[in-house]
Amino acid sequence: MRIGAHVRDDDPLGAAAARGAEVVQFFLADPQGWKAPQPHPRADALLASDLDVFVHAPYVANVASLNNRIRIPSRKLVLQHATAAAGVGAKGLVVHGGHVAKGDDPADGIANWRKMFERQAADGGFAVPVLIENTAGGDNAMARSFDVLARLWDAVGGFGAGFCLDTCHAFAAGEDLVGVVDRVKAITGRIDLVHLNSSRDPFGSARDRHANIATGTVDPGQLVAVAAAAGAPVLVETPDEGQAEDIAFLREHLGR
Repeated sequence: MRIGAHVRDDDPLGAAAARGAEVVQFFLADPQGWKAPQPHPRADALLASDLDVFVHAPYVANVASLNNRIRIPSRKLVLQHATAAAGVGAKGLVVHGGHVAKGDDPADGIANWRKMFERQAADGGFAVPVLIENTAGGDNAMARSFDVLARLWDAVGGFGAGFCLDTCHAFAAGEDLVGVVDRVKAITGRIDLVHLNSSRDPFGSARDRHANIATGTVDPGQLVAVAAAAGAPVLVETPDEGQAEDIAFLREHLGR
């Protein structure tokens, strides 16, 4: 298993070296905007490196939405970022599960996810695997409750969708981290990436606020156990100033 961090997009290689990271994740455009990504200035160096690279889609993307003004641009954004992610040698594009509005049927959001994969499959598929990430809050979320996640996976798993497990999000959603890897794999059959984050908030808070391993509310031993069991690359999305310590802690406790 390789260990790394989410880093700034301007110099992923330099950030990886500073943190001792073997895995990096970054954005290719404003995470709160709808602009298409531009060619990355360090693409050649990233392709030539031995780093495992992942790209995170902008937070605004909500493939599940029933609002055409959100869903249609979201599909376009996912396609654009998957194509650009291939240009930096990424192993996957992380996309939040999204949600439907209050009063909408989550089944319709699941159907919208399936339609995106169906339509893209007809055009040859995505340039990199799309990794759906579990989320922390929202009553009508597609990937907060594992019950709804199971329904989503029944709809999209056959298209080669991947899964990214975020420990802070699971903790905030009220999912016990003891045995969480087995529960997820029973649904998805796979974990492609782990976002190994502690939380600033208590269990079941529904709040997505990451904390470093040493200062968060999640038992560090549980985080280590998740990393050991997942069988996937692990990265922290914790505050920058503590990322090197987070990586060193994981290496020490995982015998790396």
